[in-house]
Amino acid sequence: MFAAMKFPSPLVRGTLLQRYKRFMADVKLDSGETVTAHCANPGSMLGLKDPGTRVWLSRSDNPKRKLKFSWELLQVDLGAGPALVGINTSHPNTIVTDAINAGAVSELLGYENLRREVKYGQNSRIDILLEDPNKPLCYVEVKNVHLMREAGYAEFPDSVTARGAKHLGELANMVSEGSRAVMFYLIQRDDAQRFGLAEDMDPYYAECFRTATRAGVEVLAYSCKLDPVEGIEIDGKIPLV
Repeated sequence: MFAAMKFPSPLVRGTLLQRYKRFMADVKLDSGETVTAHCANPGSMLGLKDPGTRVWLSRSDNPKRKLKFSWELLQVDLGAGPALVGINTSHPNTIVTDAINAGAVSELLGYENLRREVKYGQNSRIDILLEDPNKPLCYVEVKNVHLMREAGYAEFPDSVTARGAKHLGELANMVSEGSRAVMFYLIQRDDAQRFGLAEDMDPYYAECFRTATRAGVEVLAYSCKLDPVEGIEIDGKIPLV
């Protein structure tokens, strides 16, 4: 791994008992202890929250945290063999930033400066802004992807996302002003071979996607390598269906 995003602490393995209230999950650790973990994922997590699923948690020593554990990874099998999935949506921006800085994203090479969470558009913040005195600004919006209903075929979104549709419009506006804009789908799975839109989940998002790409917004989809010990890093670009 070139510079994998490391987990904040060694991961602890367990079995999922239930995910509830969107941001909470009860897990029985391999030690026999049952704990409640924070689930940093606002999506539906379709197909990823079945009781009995093998999961990995990180543990924080921060005394101010109410929940000491965070749900990081899980293992699923859609018939092509076990695969690891990252469900923590706070990680993708860091993963993509590290990959760009390491030169692992060929489409985003050659920029002098990278900034994160920069204000732009109508009360929005771009995940990554690439700057170079000899090039137009490059706005990069990162979306986490983990939905898979057919082996090898990753999809986005897994639920209605008005915020995601807004971001597509904002990126299109940046292109109209002379900048470059990229929608970057980071697939936190190690079994993805293709990527496409889950139009049945959110038809309006799909409509906004088509409008944005016609306006010149670029689309990148990259899969990941995941390891409970080593961490998570970008693996390679996969085709858009």
